[in-house]
Amino acid sequence: MQTQQFEMVAKTFQGLEEVLAEELRQLGAINVEPGRRMVSFEGDLAMMYRANMCCRTALRILKPIYKFTASDPDSLYEMIKEYDWTTVLSLDKTFSIDTVTNSDEFTHSRYVTYRVKDGIVDFFRDRIGPDSRPKVRLQDADVMINVHISGERVTVSLDSSGESLHKRGYRVAQTEAPINEVLAAGIILKSGWRGDCPFVDPMCGSGTFLIEAALIAAGINPGVYRRRFAFESWPDFDAELFDSIYNDDSSERTFEHKIYGADISPKAVAIATENIKSAGVAKYIDLSVKPISQWKEAPAAGVLVTNPPYGERISADDMDGLYATIGSQLKHVFKGYHAWIIGYREEYFSKIGLSPSLKMPLFNGALECELREYIIFEGDYKSFRKEGGSIRNGQPRPDKKGSPRRISDDQWRAEARRDGMGGRMAKPSFKGKERRDNDRNYDSKYRPTKGRFADRQDRERKDRDNRPERGERNETRKPFNEENPLAIRRNENALKMLIGKKPSLPKADGGVLLRPRRGWKRPGSTDNNDSEPQQ
Repeated sequence: MQTQQFEMVAKTFQGLEEVLAEELRQLGAINVEPGRRMVSFEGDLAMMYRANMCCRTALRILKPIYKFTASDPDSLYEMIKEYDWTTVLSLDKTFSIDTVTNSDEFTHSRYVTYRVKDGIVDFFRDRIGPDSRPKVRLQDADVMINVHISGERVTVSLDSSGESLHKRGYRVAQTEAPINEVLAAGIILKSGWRGDCPFVDPMCGSGTFLIEAALIAAGINPGVYRRRFAFESWPDFDAELFDSIYNDDSSERTFEHKIYGADISPKAVAIATENIKSAGVAKYIDLSVKPISQWKEAPAAGVLVTNPPYGERISADDMDGLYATIGSQLKHVFKGYHAWIIGYREEYFSKIGLSPSLKMPLFNGALECELREYIIFEGDYKSFRKEGGSIRNGQPRPDKKGSPRRISDDQWRAEARRDGMGGRMAKPSFKGKERRDNDRNYDSKYRPTKGRFADRQDRERKDRDNRPERGERNETRKPFNEENPLAIRRNENALKMLIGKKPSLPKADGGVLLRPRRGWKRPGSTDNNDSEPQQ
């Protein structure tokens, strides 16, 4: 078994970096450092295999192999040509190149790709012969090369994943604009749900939240459905080591609750049913055709996560009415729940009519969205506060005797880290002037109000105040640019330690549907998954 440690990079969506970092730590990665849309870490060959198999919030796992500086395309070509490409490529292998640039010197990623390709091809021609070169293949190449340029710094990496890891392999059909599997898993992990209470998605679409929740609750690795990883074509691929990791079911556990899904569209529910069966998690999920307005009761207090229409790619006849109905149903039907809703427009969020306990910016594809948590308490707000509850904090933290207590900021963060909560400090509750002063201090220190997302909200709020008629909208947002920084990145309450239970899922009839190890393709299956978001 190869035990040499090396550097790796896991790509993810902006806003999920801390969640992915915690996943990698749980897997045993070392020197884990979150960045922007990525997490760097170190590990051995087994760690690379595990990261691909087990990480729910990673899009790709890259292995950097060559770093240098280049000031122009010609120097880039010369440096690429100097690398010994025989260590990763041979004449009978195909290769592809994916380029990401953030540089004034290299402004056209396609031209960079051509120059890198020329450097690799000329390396083989110079050493073997003018007609000797590996072939370029745009799809499903044997070796996938990633080139990242920041300023004059160039990093060349091998892509160990192949297809984006959000393409789990269980999706056989999809509705219009389904949520990305990695984003869905990240939202569930941010919510803190680990299968210890019921889970509900009343607008489930093609069932992505439901399936990802079932995989989390049962401890099923998302990579078990994949037909292939790119590292299986590498010269140093250790099939025996990978088989041992693939067949390791020690993370699987018993799920004692239920997952409930519904949608107003019979077609969407039919598609969700097929995807759920394909994933082999039908026994965990109750599914029905039902609009959110017809929910009369909900299971015992649990977690609700949903992705309602934004009015962009998918819309409803009455968007204001839809969001007002969501708010009314949360208040009257889902009492005792923590509800997490991802949305795009502030004017629709406002129709919910409830105060969110938490707001987090997230990108859903090219849309700069926001994830909000709503704590739905029993009874009226006055009674809730009298019992020590808080919209910001949820229920008060008890001391050893079970009574509420006020603790210092440093002590709160220390206890949060100890409890595996990521160190996020809840907003304190005070009275009178003390409360106003501390609220201002809290907002400036822990909840920054400046940044791109806050600026967008301010602009849209002014647009709504100035527009002549209801329904019109002055589009003043800047064009979307994935490379500019997002305002807020948090350690969230979502990163609790996974409870350690011994595997208890059946391994024969009734068990999870896993793919055979080699060369198998599900009869009639198609790859209709979302395309990978632009990196």
